[in-house]
Amino acid sequence: MFVDEVIINIKAGNGGDGCTAFRREKFVEMGGPFGGNGGHGSSIIFKADSGLHTLLDLRYQKEIKGSKGQNGMGKNMHGKNAEDIYIKVPCGTVVTDLDTNLVICDLKASGEEFVICKGGRGGRGNTAFKTQTNTAPDFSENGEPGEERKVKVEVKLLADVGLVGLPSVGKSTFISMVSKAKPKIAAYHFTTLVPNLGVTKTRNGDSFVIADLPGLIENASLGEGLGDKFLKHIERTKIIAHVIDMSGMEGRNPYEDYLLINKELENFNKKLLKKPMIIVANKMDMPEAKKNLEEFKKKVTDKKIFEVSAYLNENLQDVIDYLGEELKKLEESPLYEDDEIESEVLYKYTKPETFKIIRENEDYVIQGKDIERLFKMTKFGSREGEMRFAKRLTKMGIDKELKKMGCQEGDMVRILDFYFEYHE
Repeated sequence: MFVDEVIINIKAGNGGDGCTAFRREKFVEMGGPFGGNGGHGSSIIFKADSGLHTLLDLRYQKEIKGSKGQNGMGKNMHGKNAEDIYIKVPCGTVVTDLDTNLVICDLKASGEEFVICKGGRGGRGNTAFKTQTNTAPDFSENGEPGEERKVKVEVKLLADVGLVGLPSVGKSTFISMVSKAKPKIAAYHFTTLVPNLGVTKTRNGDSFVIADLPGLIENASLGEGLGDKFLKHIERTKIIAHVIDMSGMEGRNPYEDYLLINKELENFNKKLLKKPMIIVANKMDMPEAKKNLEEFKKKVTDKKIFEVSAYLNENLQDVIDYLGEELKKLEESPLYEDDEIESEVLYKYTKPETFKIIRENEDYVIQGKDIERLFKMTKFGSREGEMRFAKRLTKMGIDKELKKMGCQEGDMVRILDFYFEYHE
């Protein structure tokens, strides 16, 4: 089964909690803090594997969760790091964050990998907080929460040339004649239900990959037929080979077919029409084909046109040789612009997040990744830990902002689902 798109919730492992312990041994005076740090949580890493061609293994996985790092222990023993989780995906896999709609990574080469969600670092034990002024801290940290995302994972086939056209124009016959691909061929529309890849060779020995895509129909870019599901596979191709039935045997006009397909390509992604395109005038062995081609050439003068008969294997090698030479001249163009890639956008435009305070009914609600992370890593069972948390709020300017907003003694302040009573 060909599965090329899945949506998954991914949660990396939390860091292990730090330990609060003290050294109590005979003949060791003023033993001091002795608690170790927690281990790091497991990260979720996607890795491209050339042996995979579908996302079938991920189809029924709604969630991928990492393991928590081991908690720190007494005697300054640090917890063990959790093992990272590797998810193998086909080459050409694109991972997109559904909350931001930014591309996290595009894995093209076999063995290429990317950390989709980073595991949380281990919480520090009380030994780590020892200072000259506080030689016996009685608090430690909880582990840092692991990153969490809802992502779309999709495969966009790695092919040099993409065959497009209406159903039953001969795309599958074409690829079966020029490569060892064996697509299903029959005398009815939508025989091809999934993309087929084939490796073909020119006369001088160069090879490249051709993708045969399911037939497109009007409004394919809006979801009609199978077009919207598989149009994405043509985005990586360097050249588009537009296969047209010149015989008009199904009552269609070849030029109108040409305009229809180009319109659907443009509606799906305007960049597709900027790719080099050739016209493969197929079924030239049929009556009316020569006449229809003459009319077609009068209207389309800016494209290279090849007269072929895929069924009889006539002139197909000329098409392959031409494509091979053109591919040598083309450089690979980026699939995404900088403003679509997460690492580019966050690096260039995102300011470091601090916090914001909003009013909900009578409560003051503090929001922000930094403050929520600090809250989750604080152990509130310790007086010193609570005082450290309060000092951090003051240092971040939260106390000052609450006062500015009119917060008074006894008012309720909320962080996530937890309430605090405000005191100056």
